[in-house]
Amino acid sequence: METQTRCAWPGHDPLYCAYHDHEWGVPEWDSRALWEKLILDGFQAGLSWITILRKREAFRAAFHDFDPERVARYDQADIARLLADAGIVRSRAKIVSAISSAQAYLAMEEKGEGFSPFIWSFVDGRPIQNTLAPGEPAPTQTEASEDMSKALKARGFRFCGPVIVYAFMQATGLVNDHGTHCFRWEEVRRMGQA
Repeated sequence: METQTRCAWPGHDPLYCAYHDHEWGVPEWDSRALWEKLILDGFQAGLSWITILRKREAFRAAFHDFDPERVARYDQADIARLLADAGIVRSRAKIVSAISSAQAYLAMEEKGEGFSPFIWSFVDGRPIQNTLAPGEPAPTQTEASEDMSKALKARGFRFCGPVIVYAFMQATGLVNDHGTHCFRWEEVRRMGQA
């Protein structure tokens, strides 16, 4: 039986491999989905992505499917509810950040600044196609992630430093950081040309 060569980082964890094989690097254009991923990447700060991935469905349930309009209205009772939810990362600072980021997201929309066009403007609307050789590390931040981080912070977002933002860019297909040896590199490259 022939096995496909993939990036090394998911190891042999079935959930991580499925995430690598079907989600990571796929260009995402939906504003709400982009916002959800940015919030989850913020919750990842100081943790591994697999920890967040294992809790993702619990996060979605706890945060009403990351509906920005609902999250923006969360109050102290909601914060207490979330702090008591063992299924998610129970960090008051990250929970409060998610609420303020929902408010920032809605403020952008009210001004006619769509979240997806804003995010994609940092790569001129097209995914960056990197060509990483086997074993070559991907960057942890770039000028684009630094610029996006500054712009997000200026709009009221938090937990969005340039390293978090670069991980977000990788995950949502703004940059293709699959290694060129990985079976997904070419598939994701083609998705970026559609």
